[in-house]
Amino acid sequence: MPNIMENQPAASNAFFRIACYFEGSLAVLALALGWLADLDPFASLAFSEAALGIGLFATGPLLVLFFAMQQLSYPPIQKIRELLLETLGARLAYRHWTDLLILAAIAGFAEEALFRGFLQPWLENGWGASVGLWVSNVLFALVHAVTPLYAVLAMLMGLYMGVMLDYGGERNLLVPMVIHAVYDFVAFVVILRDYRNRAR
Repeated sequence: MPNIMENQPAASNAFFRIACYFEGSLAVLALALGWLADLDPFASLAFSEAALGIGLFATGPLLVLFFAMQQLSYPPIQKIRELLLETLGARLAYRHWTDLLILAAIAGFAEEALFRGFLQPWLENGWGASVGLWVSNVLFALVHAVTPLYAVLAMLMGLYMGVMLDYGGERNLLVPMVIHAVYDFVAFVVILRDYRNRAR
């Protein structure tokens, strides 16, 4: 019978593939919904150095909050940390940092295509900017609701990215995509580091 330890890298490989496929499928869903609604989810996506720079700079406040929360002993936050270590940490333990970068990039691209590329503008077209921003991010929170506090934090992060979508008065989907991807990458690295340190 194979040793359990021998199966862990294979399980990690399987999780990584499934996670990439699942996240990527959200971009396909955005395209399908956009086709049905006659709305191009990538209409506001424009590659520019300015948008890239804004996205990188705008990730800073979120990362400051992320690292600040790492130091808090508030039980609901500790619960989130433990949950992420037990789930993501264990499943990413055998991944290289480049794998984390790939997964974060796919998640940032696909989730933003769905929530900020399709859902927010679609709701805006029917009910106005405020409804589009809030409702799209309530839904964003619900799909991230691993704990009640995590859902609230996801909604706040989503609202931030929804506002940054129109930073400077010119809508560009690249900005929230960069914010989302960079934040996820840093979070993955920290979770993986903490899990490996604990496993020593």
